[in-house]
Amino acid sequence: MTTSKPLWLLAAPVIFLLLWSGGFPIAKLGISHAEPMSFLSLRYALVLVLLLPVAVALRPPLPERRADWVHLAMVGFLIQTIYFGLSYIGFKAGISAGGLAIIVCLQPILVGIIAPRFAGEKVSALRWAGLALGLLGAATVILSRSSVELEHPLGVAAGVGALLAITAGTLWEKRFGRNHHPVTSNLVQYAAGLAGTLPLALAFESFSFEWNLPFAAALAYLVIGNSIIAMSLLLAMIRAGEVSRVSSLFYLVPPIAALMAWPLLGEEMPPLGWAGFALAAAGVVLARR
Repeated sequence: MTTSKPLWLLAAPVIFLLLWSGGFPIAKLGISHAEPMSFLSLRYALVLVLLLPVAVALRPPLPERRADWVHLAMVGFLIQTIYFGLSYIGFKAGISAGGLAIIVCLQPILVGIIAPRFAGEKVSALRWAGLALGLLGAATVILSRSSVELEHPLGVAAGVGALLAITAGTLWEKRFGRNHHPVTSNLVQYAAGLAGTLPLALAFESFSFEWNLPFAAALAYLVIGNSIIAMSLLLAMIRAGEVSRVSSLFYLVPPIAALMAWPLLGEEMPPLGWAGFALAAAGVVLARR
């Protein structure tokens, strides 16, 4: 007897990809009006302000074990503080959005290598073929654009650190995560993210912002669309399916981000980029079989 997946789980990959991919060009717009850790601290503080009334109204169940609190906080620290923090530092250091995207796009390869030992999953040869095809497609999209510049050592180092952080956060969630209420998970993880970014912002940055319409719009998108909706969907998909399949979705992030950057930033995708997009899509389909 076969069981059909719930409707939300079928729609989750599409919604997640659109919201998460849009975070690259939107963050590039917002980071030009603020310092990295200050921007993230403000973003996480607003997320908590929005979630706290929801938590009071819904009264979601809290983790029963101390270890569950620790695991939630660890995932929040790895993703919210280290991954996003290093990504934004990389932008400020001079790495292009395309350069950062192609580095982070290596995450499915690392997950595919580590998952069999860490999360107890078996990665088939067909899955490996899909991962490789997806990487080739994403690389084609990014390298087809003239804006790719990886010349700044600090930017490259920050991108590699962000790659390791998102990989570790994904595997940690799969290995130790439990089916907590999304409001509870987000509250703990964004509190952990704020606890990591705010001291750095106060110690090393001016904590000042250029308040204008583009900055406010970018902040609103990143708070609601990227931080709350996309992160909730990502955690839900990790818990509902195999971690290597979920990670294969990240291959589509660079080409979709490049497509969104066309109207937002005026960065046109060349014809070779469309071919790469098709390769990345085929790789994701193959890896998710």
